[in-house]
Amino acid sequence: MIKMFVAGSPIGHSLSPLLHKHAYELLNVEAEFTAQEVEEKNFADFYYESRDSGVRGLALTMPLKEISIGFVDRVDPLAKQISSINTVIFESTGSIGLSTDLLAFKNLLQPYFGKRIAILGAGGTARAALGALRGTGTQVSILTRSMNRHDQLHAASGDLDLEFLDWHTFAQIQDRDLIISTTPAGATDGLSIISSKADFFEVIYHPWPTELAKRYQNLGRHVIGGLALLVEQAMFQIQYFSGAKFDNQQMRDELLKVGRAAIGR
Repeated sequence: MIKMFVAGSPIGHSLSPLLHKHAYELLNVEAEFTAQEVEEKNFADFYYESRDSGVRGLALTMPLKEISIGFVDRVDPLAKQISSINTVIFESTGSIGLSTDLLAFKNLLQPYFGKRIAILGAGGTARAALGALRGTGTQVSILTRSMNRHDQLHAASGDLDLEFLDWHTFAQIQDRDLIISTTPAGATDGLSIISSKADFFEVIYHPWPTELAKRYQNLGRHVIGGLALLVEQAMFQIQYFSGAKFDNQQMRDELLKVGRAAIGR
């Protein structure tokens, strides 16, 4: 049996155990995947206990995606670029940290490569999106309340053409092809729009839909929900943890169905 944890704080709302368990059942893989409430101050103890007890891997959510880089033996080059990991694999040769968030963004953002994208927020999820867009010739505007993370965002973006805008210029980015919200729940509730040419990508799946996602839905724009991101990155984790091969589209459809049922969509 392989054993995995999803860890973070808060973790009670996580759909990851449901998705992973369903996937392993479909694949006939004997596995245990459970949620653990872990704060930054407790991560060291959790990490070493997991490693020493034969755990196969960790799926990490906030606030552990940055601090965990300092613990793994090797960091995937793509994850190193964005200074964030959400997956740890324990091998006999040591632990590996990588970002399946970045890999998921690559799949989901492909229709917008080379176009104009705006990103709300400047944290680790924004960096994962930027890392996925590297080398695509995409023009990216970033709306943020803080000037403190510009260096990290430039490092994550590589050769991308970045433009930094004030948070209050939200109305001015409605001519973009896509707007990605990477902010915590409630952070965008005060943003309003009358019209928009942009599609909208909300990385949150709980609560769903967010107030801003509703506004784009009401305008008839294409809306990508956080469940799509969660499922896409989970499929990479499932492959890494189990070593099993599967049809990606069939697995995606199965996990989206289970996730939608869980959040009432």
